Amino acid sequence: MHILDDLAWRGLIQDSTDLEAFRKDLDSGLVTFYVGFDPTAESLHVGHLMLVLTARRLQRAGLRPLLLVGGATGQIGDPKEAGERTLNPPEVVAGWVEKIREQLAPFVTYDGDNAAIAVNNLDWTGEMGIVEFLRDVGKHFPVSKMLSREIVKARLESGISFTEFAYQLLQSNDFYELHRRHGCTLQIGGSDQWGNITAGVDYIRRKTGRHVHAFVTPLVTSADGSKIGKSDGKGPWLDAELTSPYAFYQFWFNVDDADVVRYLRYFSFRSREEIEELERATAEKPAARSAQRALAEELTALLHGEEETAHAVSASRALFGRGELAELPEATLRAALVEAGLAEIHKPEVSVAELMKEAGVVASLGEARRAAKEGGAYLNNVRVTDPNAVVDRADLLHGRYAVIRRGKKTVAGAEVFA
Repeated sequence: MHILDDLAWRGLIQDSTDLEAFRKDLDSGLVTFYVGFDPTAESLHVGHLMLVLTARRLQRAGLRPLLLVGGATGQIGDPKEAGERTLNPPEVVAGWVEKIREQLAPFVTYDGDNAAIAVNNLDWTGEMGIVEFLRDVGKHFPVSKMLSREIVKARLESGISFTEFAYQLLQSNDFYELHRRHGCTLQIGGSDQWGNITAGVDYIRRKTGRHVHAFVTPLVTSADGSKIGKSDGKGPWLDAELTSPYAFYQFWFNVDDADVVRYLRYFSFRSREEIEELERATAEKPAARSAQRALAEELTALLHGEEETAHAVSASRALFGRGELAELPEATLRAALVEAGLAEIHKPEVSVAELMKEAGVVASLGEARRAAKEGGAYLNNVRVTDPNAVVDRADLLHGRYAVIRRGKKTVAGAEVFA
């Protein structure tokens, strides 16, 4: 399937310039494209993954990627819906640039005829004086067009600084500089960047007379329309220190049936036939969660590697009695228990019933005793017969962790410090 047809089938092109003209350019030779990421935090998040993986698709189809991490624009920030962005110190932004570059590296290849190139807009913006910027860049931008951007219009009444208002000029100049320096003829971005991106297309036409291309992907939302990303706390980070591989795996494994097929099209590199088969499996046997499992395993392996994925899969099974808890690495076990709910116990001696109550799987000691009597209380996947028995430290996982389960589905953890 032609890359543009594949992107269209996957729903990855929300808006675009002339796709047929772009198709002709694609078919006539090497096309260089760029995608930009502003370092406004120390890590990218799942909302960025759509563009990261789209860049991967384009490179695999033969295009050359320029991965821009904005050391200049990251110091300013694109306007957001409410309030001014916090301006981070240049040295902080510079550190984030390096971290995000490292995060992007595994998704592309830096070898071959279409080897990826890492770029930083501070290299050309930082050396430009204000008079030069206003004269050579600013004169090509009608203020009426800049004011027509939806997010700018929404901020006019509450107030928007010239700094954020001028962000569009900086991003447009990035496209021009990459066009001039690397022959870049395509920019991709999220749909919220459409106004900035088309301004760059228009700027290059005004400046050089040449026509370049652009398309934007949809924002990643759940079925109810809510945006998934760092701002709402729902989306995980790509940094393993901020979101563990286990938590990343669980995020995808737990997506709603109404979302999973769309997410497979967006994020998976499986073929159309494979995805359609997973769609049928979801419709016929939703409880098996075949599509969610396939998505979670593929994305976790892509980001964190096969070994961490295997640990995450083992932990998700072992917590519910379908695997060996003792075989889990401590870091994986702890990450899984943090997601399930991890209580801290600071007592020299503690009974199983107390552990169950402190971990929150029961509301009272009496309820813990009833659960044990009914055969539904488990400590480290071993059925509890005496809920009043003191927990032997030798039975704790890695000398400090306890997995407490009530019945088949209610699981939590405890970390014993005494």
